[in-house]
Amino acid sequence: MNEAIVQVTGIHKRFSGVYALRDVSLEINPGDIHCLAGENGSGKSTLIKVIAGVYHADEGSIHLNGTQYEHLRPIDAIREGVQVIYQDFSLFPNLTVAENLAINSQLEQRKRLVKWSELRATAEDAISRIKVDLPLDATVGSLSVADKQLVAISRALLHDAKLVIMDEPTTALTQHEVKNLFDVITDLKSEGIATLFVSHKLREVLDISEKLTILRNGRLAAEGDTSDFDEKKITFHMTGREVSEERFAWSGDGATPILSVRNLGRRGEFDGITFDVQPGEIVGITGLLGSGRTSLGLSLFGVHPADSGEVLVDGAPVSIRSIQDAITAGIAYVPEDRLTEGLFLEQSIGRNIFVSILDRIKTAIRFVDFDVAKRTVAAWIENLKIATPSAEAAAQTLSGGNQQRIVLARWLAAESRILVLNGPTVGVDVGSKEEIHKKLRELAAQGVGVVIMSDDIPEIVQNCNRIYVMHKGRFVRELTEAIDTDTLVEQFEELK
Repeated sequence: MNEAIVQVTGIHKRFSGVYALRDVSLEINPGDIHCLAGENGSGKSTLIKVIAGVYHADEGSIHLNGTQYEHLRPIDAIREGVQVIYQDFSLFPNLTVAENLAINSQLEQRKRLVKWSELRATAEDAISRIKVDLPLDATVGSLSVADKQLVAISRALLHDAKLVIMDEPTTALTQHEVKNLFDVITDLKSEGIATLFVSHKLREVLDISEKLTILRNGRLAAEGDTSDFDEKKITFHMTGREVSEERFAWSGDGATPILSVRNLGRRGEFDGITFDVQPGEIVGITGLLGSGRTSLGLSLFGVHPADSGEVLVDGAPVSIRSIQDAITAGIAYVPEDRLTEGLFLEQSIGRNIFVSILDRIKTAIRFVDFDVAKRTVAAWIENLKIATPSAEAAAQTLSGGNQQRIVLARWLAAESRILVLNGPTVGVDVGSKEEIHKKLRELAAQGVGVVIMSDDIPEIVQNCNRIYVMHKGRFVRELTEAIDTDTLVEQFEELK
């Protein structure tokens, strides 16, 4: 039997006396496809960083390829063939795709001058490994979240890896891109390269992994062959409770739509978009990568104004030429990438929330009334159950689920009546996802109009009473009855 690539035993890790990991063990062998599951805060990222040498365990042992390390360093892990793709990608936004892919190779060879033909050849080899077509000359900062993810994955596979750790690699990928990634992981297995796959998407866990380790509150909750688990069992071990699968039901009466979109278009991105959202409705818009749904969301929020068509709120036409126009009309937008587009990460939770209502909480002499701001922030932290020791904590210190709730709190504090949410639970664990969905349903019950843009098929099916399938900038299907996951998957397959 081949020697284990990674064997960690009895790992304990504390921060300021608080356990992040308590007596956790894990073994990964050559060619394994192993999934690490757990809610945000369960210890997954800490365990990954212990294996990568970023954190030193307080207790326990670490063996890489049979060698025990007392004080594992990142360079030791890399030399042992451990490559980690973190959620933030660790890419250079001002460099091109080709430069990002080839930079490590250039540094390793200690080249003082760049030979551009070699650099490009390296980059082309990288993207060929995952069978995608990326614009090599485009700057990474100009790419979509999905393409950034693919760049990060391609770069990791360039090196002599024995274990590739993928932390939420499919967060922003659609079904087609996920399938390509799974094909890559299968190819790696055939070469004896192991994958440690971290995901909140339980269907993906069951589809790709062979072994499963579940953490809860820093402890080992369950482990074994993936074939011994199903979605309900995984969810139970992750959360310690049964999670509701109840479908959203809307009993509308055909009132005046809170939002009407008529023949909306933006050159080169989408055209002829028409739909209504009634008060209390949750409408879904889904489609493959490049379908135009994100561009539509940005137009509704005034980031990239439409060229044609009109938008009506409560039956009255509104002009949305800027973000301020959208806010004035009562439209809020929660972006797909909350880290770079939705939050001021280094600012406090409080400031991230009350920034949307600054004009309303100023005193007569134009200073911010911080007493009002403090009360408002406290109310929304309680309302949305944002887990934080203090409103003064930086937004970047919270888990993905809590960060998403901060963005929601900002727009709910502004009394927005129309919520457009692009990937509202991207990178969010199953427990937090359930709570966010519950809050969206509560808002709908209060008369808010909700639009969910997502390629998470179970999310769309479970939470929307009407679904539009978007393809190449147009709505090509409207599903209103007998919506189920299999039907929507079939719609996607037809569009490929």
